[in-house]
Amino acid sequence: MQVTVNIFLKEGVLDPAGKATKNALLSLGFAGVKDVRIGKQIKLDLEDGASDADVEKMCEELLANTVIENYEIIK
Repeated sequence: MQVTVNIFLKEGVLDPAGKATKNALLSLGFAGVKDVRIGKQIKLDLEDGASDADVEKMCEELLANTVIENYEIIK
């Protein structure tokens, strides 16, 4: 079973990499860019017996810093 976890900063948390990327895009002439937020994507290849609760626990305990990040699990 393959699972994808998308992790991104919560609203209100500063994103210096996103800001730098936005500025670079604007300097390249992409005037329509209003905001950029940088995140990460983790792909897990799990044994068939892994439960949704297992994936949730992985995110809560290791994969995401839930103080400043949100995550979504995609199967």
